[in-house]
Amino acid sequence: MTTDTILELKAITKQYPGTLAVDHVDLSVQRGEVHAIVGENGAGKSTLIKMLSGAVSPTSGTIVFEGESYERLDPQQAITLGVAVIYQEFNLVPGLSIAANIFLGRESKRGWFLNDREAEQKAQKLIDEWEVGLDARTLVSDLSIAEQQIVEIIKAISQDVKLLIMDEPTASLTLDEVSTLFDLTRQLRGRGVTVIYISHRLEEIFELCERVTVLRDGHLVVTCDVAETTEPQLIRHMVGRELGDYPAKEPPGDEVLLAVRNLSDGHIFEEVSFDLHKGEILGMYALIGAGRTDVAMTLFGAKRRQAGEVWVQGKSVNISSPANAFDQGLGLVPEDRKGQGLVLLMRSSENMTLSTIQALSNRTFVNRKSEVGVVTRFQQKLKMQEHVPREQARNLSGGTQQKVVVAKVLAGDASIILFDEPTRGIDVGAKHEIYELMVQLCSEGRGILMISSEMPELLGMSDRILVMREGRLVGEFAREEATEEKLLTLAAGQEPVLA
Repeated sequence: MTTDTILELKAITKQYPGTLAVDHVDLSVQRGEVHAIVGENGAGKSTLIKMLSGAVSPTSGTIVFEGESYERLDPQQAITLGVAVIYQEFNLVPGLSIAANIFLGRESKRGWFLNDREAEQKAQKLIDEWEVGLDARTLVSDLSIAEQQIVEIIKAISQDVKLLIMDEPTASLTLDEVSTLFDLTRQLRGRGVTVIYISHRLEEIFELCERVTVLRDGHLVVTCDVAETTEPQLIRHMVGRELGDYPAKEPPGDEVLLAVRNLSDGHIFEEVSFDLHKGEILGMYALIGAGRTDVAMTLFGAKRRQAGEVWVQGKSVNISSPANAFDQGLGLVPEDRKGQGLVLLMRSSENMTLSTIQALSNRTFVNRKSEVGVVTRFQQKLKMQEHVPREQARNLSGGTQQKVVVAKVLAGDASIILFDEPTRGIDVGAKHEIYELMVQLCSEGRGILMISSEMPELLGMSDRILVMREGRLVGEFAREEATEEKLLTLAAGQEPVLA
């Protein structure tokens, strides 16, 4: 039976011990549409995806796909039906070629041996058909994040995908790469492939999708046409309240907390100079590859400084390691919070006290009473739920993971905090909480260097904004004079480098 509806969920429910992750959700997805699903972290989006891909079995309810009803799907059954998922963490083997990854588990053989040449020819035909400009023989380890994502899409296409689910597909992409992904998604839609698109970036929903479904606390709140809603309305549906604009902030003081002069790493960036004042949020904008993260890593002692001078509260310092940076009052909330900010298999409480472990121990044992005191203090300060300290860091939402990293930095009593992409992969409600926290930290006399790709975030939160291009600082704007056009024009090299 063929209808205009390719997927229908009827009262689909998933109950975990102590948690109702998805509660009687009814959802209909039309054939050939790009259908957005949005919601805060913990709203049930990931669980819904896993039930559609066969990774998780529903507790109750029915999945109807192309008119056929199923109580559950297993992974192979989902693939056979034409359901594919591209997760944030790609399922690719870095040491294999593009062709080998596309046909992994479905290899062409010649007798007892794999027929690599046939696989490469078939993969290249697909690549050329979709005009994505890749060589099927290239190792995945040599690809950019955007190119790996394209390989995931080609892999799905090779399996005659009918329903493609994209989970936060643009989280690590540049503006040009996002445009390429959108073009490819539109091509898929034009060929009749249905796309479920999950993203925290609401502006993408309005550019790409026809309809949007909002989940909150496991419940479906609303499904509506994108053309008939607005971003504030979606946010209100997602969080159940008005968030308002960026939080108000007092102007910074005159005292310089951090002075950087002619800082260079000898490879990526050179001659970077700026001051960070007490109570200031100093934004830094650049296109990918300009060296902004390298500046933060060098200031924090995670990369070697080749030249330049750094003063902390008027004192010249030579920071040679992250431990040394903590001792000097610097803390880093890194761009890759999972890989660099957290020990994922440790409890959140243990992550929160890593920066102060020596003060809490007698070289042999950790003073658990003191540890609990530190954890409780920052749990309350950062408004974490009661269960968070007991949870392994890997089991937390992106927003809560970010709070745990911030707690670790604050436990080390940092007066200067380097935030690299502070709200990447975080839902709108958690973003607002991070913004409020940053304003609170400034009111306590701390200073923040905020590196961000999010233009509205930079313009809404920064007292001043620095712009980098090709490893050099090329401009600075006061909050009241900065615009998206000015920042992008300078970062893209359409203005001369300042002397």
